[in-house]
Amino acid sequence: MSTIAFIGLGIMGGPMASHLVAAGHTVIGVNRSPAPLEKLVAAGGKGAESVAEAVQAADVIITMVPDSPDVQGIALGEDGIYANAPAGAIHIDMSSIRPDVSASLAVTGREHGIRVVDAPVSGGETGAVEATLSIMVGGDVADFEEVRPILEVLGSTIVHVGPAGSGQTVKAANQLIVAGNIELVAEAIVFLEAYGVDTQAAIAVLAGGLAGSRILDRKGASMLARRFEPGFRIDLHHKDMGIVTDAARAKGAAIPLGALTAQLVGAVRAQGDGGLDHSALLRGVERLSGRTPA
Repeated sequence: MSTIAFIGLGIMGGPMASHLVAAGHTVIGVNRSPAPLEKLVAAGGKGAESVAEAVQAADVIITMVPDSPDVQGIALGEDGIYANAPAGAIHIDMSSIRPDVSASLAVTGREHGIRVVDAPVSGGETGAVEATLSIMVGGDVADFEEVRPILEVLGSTIVHVGPAGSGQTVKAANQLIVAGNIELVAEAIVFLEAYGVDTQAAIAVLAGGLAGSRILDRKGASMLARRFEPGFRIDLHHKDMGIVTDAARAKGAAIPLGALTAQLVGAVRAQGDGGLDHSALLRGVERLSGRTPA
């Protein structure tokens, strides 16, 4: 069993940290707001007031925060992970950030005696709660094998995909596919409703054919009901689409449909829906169709 500092106890991080406690690990949580930390402590974890305090005795440090600057702010500096964690500790960054930032953090970590792997996840809040996340891991193979038992507590599909930064590259591709899929499901729903068909029956038969997808399975019913409680917010998917479009441009990889989808995500966010679930792309399609979203 490891001593794990877990930094970021939000929609995803909270249930993930609790799973690690239940598996028998010593988990020391850090979070900006107190309620998630109190919940972790009630589940058997421990709390710390700062990153420096949390990582001092940790074998493993997990970060699960929104964006690249958040990870850099936590990892670097006098009060950060690399200046305070014991030599030989492993930093698993499970946030979704820029691949080049992940690669740079791995270099800086190594200079401080800290091993760094990037391990972003897919599966949303449901995957975090059910411990069925798909985890794509970049970094040294030996480090990956060392932390695999910890990752297996959190997910059902854990795959090493290459050197440092590779996990984030695969996550960017994941977000490209997910956003495009949600947009097309949203367009299909608006199209079906325009013709007055039984949309629930239509979604059921579509899910059973080649059009079937995880998005239809997990989001179809809530999209029909216009329930957009955030499991993964539009704001965060907007950030991720920026990552994939920038990374694609840097390598000269054409993503024409992805670029258009990124604009549609940005438009929905600009219209005030950034705090809703990413399935709220449906609201953008409704507006383009001359309808007022419910």
